[in-house]
Amino acid sequence: MPVEVPAPRHIRLTSHSSGYGALPIQWGAATPAERGPVVGTTTTRMHRNVIGTHSGSYSVYRALAVAAGALSRDHKADLTNTSPTDVIGPYPQWTDAGKIVSLDPWGATVAEVFAGELAAGYDIRPTIAVTQAHVILPEVIEALQSGRLQADGKFLTAGGAAMVTKVAIEPVWYLPGVARRFGCSEADLRRVLFEETGGMYPELVTRSDLEVFLPPIGGQTLYIFGKPRDLADPSVELTARVHDECNGSDVFGSDICTCRPYLTHAIEECIQGAQRGGVGLVAYSRKEGRALGEVTKFLVYNARKRQVGGDTADNYFARTECVAGVQDMRFQELMPDVLHWLGITKIHRLVSMSNMKFDAITGSGIEIGTRVNIPDALIPEDAKVEMDAKKAAGYFTPGPVPDADELKKAKGRELKS
Repeated sequence: MPVEVPAPRHIRLTSHSSGYGALPIQWGAATPAERGPVVGTTTTRMHRNVIGTHSGSYSVYRALAVAAGALSRDHKADLTNTSPTDVIGPYPQWTDAGKIVSLDPWGATVAEVFAGELAAGYDIRPTIAVTQAHVILPEVIEALQSGRLQADGKFLTAGGAAMVTKVAIEPVWYLPGVARRFGCSEADLRRVLFEETGGMYPELVTRSDLEVFLPPIGGQTLYIFGKPRDLADPSVELTARVHDECNGSDVFGSDICTCRPYLTHAIEECIQGAQRGGVGLVAYSRKEGRALGEVTKFLVYNARKRQVGGDTADNYFARTECVAGVQDMRFQELMPDVLHWLGITKIHRLVSMSNMKFDAITGSGIEIGTRVNIPDALIPEDAKVEMDAKKAAGYFTPGPVPDADELKKAKGRELKS
């Protein structure tokens, strides 16, 4: 007998229903009630008031779970006991539509501030979660054993665990504000987003009334050492690092760059700052490989190591540009948003050598005092090419800047060595 083929199911070419029921969003409004909730659900399409869906890049995994039958597409999150462990905000920056354009300031407290809408059947998901944790790193334990750090039972245990408040943030983009940050028209931004995602979100070019977009990208994680409320007090010393993801170094300890050493050095500085009566912050963003991706990054590694003359600092950025077409796609225009969400107006000690980050932070109105570079002793031998190239390109350094002859010296090891 012939196999019976099920009739094809109707496919929607738009993620939004033509019906009514969507709540308006007034970005930058004074209260959550006036601002309105961000509703990116796919359960009741008429309630959707944004482009895209929650969970960023993980929305694709959600689709796989639904397709496999492991998850009901109608599931609604039970938010019982999920409230933040620490209260953050609201701060004046939350109601300035130009200060925060890439995250939802009310995203951690939707169960509280939108309780009425949830009771009415709106599927509203948190885009921010705040919890507490112990962070254990071998570098911190070594600092404790060597005497650079002291256990106090408040910020650092005798076993070397740092006690932190941890915050996870998913991106929520207010498109008019994002366009202004990048100096382009909203229409051009929408069109390029539509084209470069392969037409993934038709509403970008067909629904100008929808101004909020949940992009399919990774978000960021914050690690706070001390009281989160102190971040907004300019009289309390704040030590901070804004760190962009480097999986190879941060997780697996690759020595071709300074990412993990700088990150762990910043954590040590944050612990010491908190113990002095201040507060520390590490903001960790998912921008792997200068936002070029890990595949591109590894291709560049090969190109650097195989070039005639060896791995030299004078060609460090050129090799990246040859492969990717640009030296760096980590545009930092959106980065200060999370600092404004935390109420920060002054960073006393910025653990960073990046002028792009420094300029973005100060350009957004946040004062920076001292800049802290990575100690020379923490720079791996194979990473000296990177460090020389960055210093020559204008990165902050209190020491000498390598000259042209120094940049031409091969300092990186060969691939097989």
